[in-house]
Amino acid sequence: MTAAALAPVRATPTWRARPNALRVIGALVGRDLRRFFRQPSRVVGSVAQPLILWLVLGAGLGDSFQIAGAAGTKYLAYFYPGTIVLTMLFTAIFSTMSVIDDRHHGFLQAVLVAPVSRASLVLGKTLGGVTIALLQAVALVALAPLAGFPLAAMNLPLVFAALALAAVGFTALGFAVAWWIDSTQGYHGIMSVALIPLWMLSGAMFPAGGGSAWVRGLMAADPMTYAVSAVRRGLHGATLPDALLPAWSSPAIELTVTTVFAFASLAIATLLCRRRA
Repeated sequence: MTAAALAPVRATPTWRARPNALRVIGALVGRDLRRFFRQPSRVVGSVAQPLILWLVLGAGLGDSFQIAGAAGTKYLAYFYPGTIVLTMLFTAIFSTMSVIDDRHHGFLQAVLVAPVSRASLVLGKTLGGVTIALLQAVALVALAPLAGFPLAAMNLPLVFAALALAAVGFTALGFAVAWWIDSTQGYHGIMSVALIPLWMLSGAMFPAGGGSAWVRGLMAADPMTYAVSAVRRGLHGATLPDALLPAWSSPAIELTVTTVFAFASLAIATLLCRRRA
């Protein structure tokens, strides 16, 4: 026998190295961004619909809207923070609906059989929606002077911190629903029934401190209330009338509740993703 024949044969490894989590997340974020900007109708619709709602309701209710202690506040200015949050909400709905499309087209199955952690999948899809939401939020904040908010008076760090945390929470929540539902029609139904009432009870359309006791209780339990309050506080800056926010609200409480909601939504989405393919 030759020495070559006696040499030990090395077994070919059957395992594959796990891809870097950051690369996986970056690839998923980039894919969602490309998909978003290749669909102009989606770009226009997610921004135009809340703005049209803001203009119509602002023009219709402007003369009859009055708040004790904030008599000089116009409804167009009051409603604008809720319009920004509503745009973020629409972005969360549209971006996470792609999970259902990815499942039907086989992309999701390809990701699931790859050596990729489920947490990376959740973070990649969530951060893709968050990035799109923040891009739209920047555009709406830049238009805020048209609603009566001077840019120089705004607390922009508070505005974007609240929007980013709320976007993470509602996008991750949308991912969890899309992962559980296999129909775009069913997904739209659940998201509309669940999220639109949350937005209406957030203080976006009427002050969170008013109404009956049970309405105030629902608004206090609504995580979107704290996001809208933080955005309103940031847009007004030091000129904020106290009557526009509930008495129990403060910047620390608003950011704390929104942060807890964001991490809880991510945890739910990751847990559901691990248990159900």
